Amino acid sequence: EPPDTPNDFSCQTQDMRIVTCTWSKGGETYLYGRHLPKYTLFEEFSQKMIPCTVSCSEQCSCSWNIGQQGIYNVTVTVENPLGKKTAMDVFDVTHRIYPAAPFQLWEECTDTEITLYWKHQNKGIELFCQTEVLQPDGKVELHNSSDTHLHYASITLGGLQPYTEYTVRVRCGIAKHFWRWSEWSKAQTIRTKEATPSGKLDIWRKIKPVPGGRNVTLFWKQAPSFRANGKSVSYEVTWEKLEDGSKRENIWFSSVHNSTGISIDNDSYRISIMAKNNVNYSLPSVLIIPGATGNSRKTLFCSFLGTKELKEEQVSGTNDGIFISWEPRHIYDSYIIEWCNFPVLQLCDLQWKRFGPNVSSALINSAAFVPGVRYNFHVYGSVANRASLLEKKTGYLKELPPQCDPVVEKVELTLNAVTLSWDSYATDESQSGFVRGYHVYVSPIQEDCLLKGSKKHVLPDDSVLCKYTIEDPEEKRYTVKNLLSNTKYKLAVKAYTGGGENAIDNFIHIDTPFNSNMLYLLVLLVIVPAVVAAICHWKIKW
Repeated sequence: EPPDTPNDFSCQTQDMRIVTCTWSKGGETYLYGRHLPKYTLFEEFSQKMIPCTVSCSEQCSCSWNIGQQGIYNVTVTVENPLGKKTAMDVFDVTHRIYPAAPFQLWEECTDTEITLYWKHQNKGIELFCQTEVLQPDGKVELHNSSDTHLHYASITLGGLQPYTEYTVRVRCGIAKHFWRWSEWSKAQTIRTKEATPSGKLDIWRKIKPVPGGRNVTLFWKQAPSFRANGKSVSYEVTWEKLEDGSKRENIWFSSVHNSTGISIDNDSYRISIMAKNNVNYSLPSVLIIPGATGNSRKTLFCSFLGTKELKEEQVSGTNDGIFISWEPRHIYDSYIIEWCNFPVLQLCDLQWKRFGPNVSSALINSAAFVPGVRYNFHVYGSVANRASLLEKKTGYLKELPPQCDPVVEKVELTLNAVTLSWDSYATDESQSGFVRGYHVYVSPIQEDCLLKGSKKHVLPDDSVLCKYTIEDPEEKRYTVKNLLSNTKYKLAVKAYTGGGENAIDNFIHIDTPFNSNMLYLLVLLVIVPAVVAAICHWKIKW
């Protein structure tokens, strides 16, 4: 086949001494040996063949030394025995400069700035350079700068985060007649210097009254607005009496700690926690622990006073978390929701989350939340660093059926009724859902359930039971009436939650008592007339 036209034919230079022309190789001609395509380059203005050796791999290229000529009209010709094709490029050498990649990068740093320097080979040519900055979050920023005729160039990158790694690289093009970018320089990773920690720690506490005072467990974590700004962070915990500032005490912890316990008396205390790196301390985060006794102003903010009067409200879970809402109060500047990730463990992994004064609901989620576990939430209001318990909530991510059934502890039988009792059945947080009530099942004599007050319930095997519903979870006694005397029955008691109930697998078997009145009636109606008839028959015969 004849050769293809040399597409994408263009010429450029890196140093104004050697020009390199490139073009696409073209398709297969299926000719070999001396019939392979031959390439020649010709310059029209000088009417001279260009002395260069063509090499082709993915694309073809040819380089040659230029003289004083500034403008070129180069034609490339490719031919084989079946034909030839040409392509042409007219260019000014000063408009086709393709700079070499910048090299030998170095930097000077502060906590928020990096001044980056680099060298280049294109001396005497004004360059336009672009610096790529890879942020820690993966985002890329591009910064443009003008180069000078010096042996090196620089750019100052500002607005950076302290003690943070950035990856940078540089490429350049000709400023006056931009042709194309150079290759990127080698990437260089640079870390800014340390600075004072910014923002405050998010702190919380758990107060436990003890004889003579209180045990306070303090917790802290790095809030989203907090930045350590350093290699290593330690924490300083300080507490002092609020009234006179006496008995000031403090302790220090390494970066691996996030809680501690202290013991205080019944006076009011000011507690502050600060983070520290190699440069300085952060601003203190403060908690006020009100006195355990005192005037009404103190008791208003006492975090553990009056909790007995607060009724626990049931809340619902979703696939995304547990929804908590509370009544907003205008006096508070923030709200805190507190809960345990593992409520059944002694070390329950206490968690808390803060909200602004205009927030009155939140969806609380945690990777630790699992179906069938009850989680308790306390909602606090905070003003002037003093927290007060406002509301208590309890709920499940998802309710499951009860793990165990009520154990019937007492059975009271009469001729036509049976009373069942299961007083010891627990309805607390040990259950895998809120116990909503109970179902009492009775096997009927007939297929259709005709017992008054019951509903027909069909089991998976198509057998039929009569079902009674008790909607009060604290009502743990029920009487099934209208039974037949001297009859066998089987009964079952099942608790149900928002997640339903388990399958019926255990029954209680009872026999209702024999009715003696029926025996007396039988004697009157059957036996006595029979005896009388027999006597009469005997007398007649006699």
